Amino acid sequence: MRPSSSDLIATEARLGAHNYQPLDVVLARGEGVYVFDVDGVRYLDCLSAYSAVNQGHCHPKILKAMVDQAQRLTLTSRAFRNDQLALFYEELAALTGSHKILPMNSGAEAVETAIKAVRKWGYEVKGVPEGMAEIIVCSNNFHGRTIGIVGFSTDPTARGGFGPFAPGFRIVPFGDAQALAAAINPNTVGFLVEPIQGEAGVIIPPSGYFARVRELCTGNDVVLILDEIQTGLGRTGKLLAEQHEAIEADVTLIGKALSGGFYPVSAVLSNSAVLGVLKPGQHGSTFGGNPLACAVARAAVKVLVEEGMIENAAEQGAYLQAGLADIRSNVVREVRGRGLMLAVELTPEAGGAHRFCDMLRERGLLAKDTHRDTIRIAPPLVITRDQADWALEQFAAVLTTAT
Repeated sequence: MRPSSSDLIATEARLGAHNYQPLDVVLARGEGVYVFDVDGVRYLDCLSAYSAVNQGHCHPKILKAMVDQAQRLTLTSRAFRNDQLALFYEELAALTGSHKILPMNSGAEAVETAIKAVRKWGYEVKGVPEGMAEIIVCSNNFHGRTIGIVGFSTDPTARGGFGPFAPGFRIVPFGDAQALAAAINPNTVGFLVEPIQGEAGVIIPPSGYFARVRELCTGNDVVLILDEIQTGLGRTGKLLAEQHEAIEADVTLIGKALSGGFYPVSAVLSNSAVLGVLKPGQHGSTFGGNPLACAVARAAVKVLVEEGMIENAAEQGAYLQAGLADIRSNVVREVRGRGLMLAVELTPEAGGAHRFCDMLRERGLLAKDTHRDTIRIAPPLVITRDQADWALEQFAAVLTTAT
């Protein structure tokens, strides 16, 4: 007999670490923008596994690439070469303009890789005294959950109780170019920043901020590291969010949608000056760049481009944002976003966003709260106008009837 939702939830509570607070829906299948629970109830997914499923759930072309490759060769480690890695490099470099690529698995691994490479570049190329390199980050950042990363988080929940932490990071307000300028010193080797702060509640910096950031980094010989793990690969209506201000990072980090949700794949995109400092034995990963990952990623990026998903994200994102802004509700403080990376921030009097997400779930739409008062909305990039209209109906119903 198949276990019920309540049985599965109870087993999770009994045996699993309680490091998440999920909505009480137990999903068993996904297709396109929809997911289905164990009872066959259909939901419109407006989270996309935190933007990892940009191409839609179980995209058939990515699935075929995964199955075909899994039948041939899955893992060799980087001790040997495989026939997928060079093709992955070639196609990704052509698409992004990168000169060097380092494949990893998770987004956090990509961030850690960038920190290591940029520090080493600082010592060997910029000439910073050994052990003195500093990387500037932003308040309310989210770059992952490793010990190295949470050490420069300003979120007390993320970092509380996990110290001691590694030194070498300086924190400035997000979106404040003047504060960045004041923080740069001769030992500054990098500035690590998200183009849009996702976990913080889809916080968008002022217009012109990144153009000024690029100037400051170039003028002070500082490596600009853009964490595009959530914003990249079409989410904001451009291939990379940096394109909205026509800049180019020195190091770009991508992950999540790089595999379309099938497999953990991430990559550090850069140049010979930065990634060239890494020599054999100084950094690596058993699974990073494995043939299965590369085959999946190649297919995931191909469908993203060939099926017009990036353009659709721009079109449907603008439509959704305008529709959300038109909802007249005394609990809505602000609607913001770019492409299909959207947020509805509620007033403090609304009593938190979690209960609104629960009401949306009851109406067949899955979204997730962040930072207490914000509903984050990020459907797969394959969403249609009719599906967007239906989603807007659900948001309007919940936001205008709730008290």
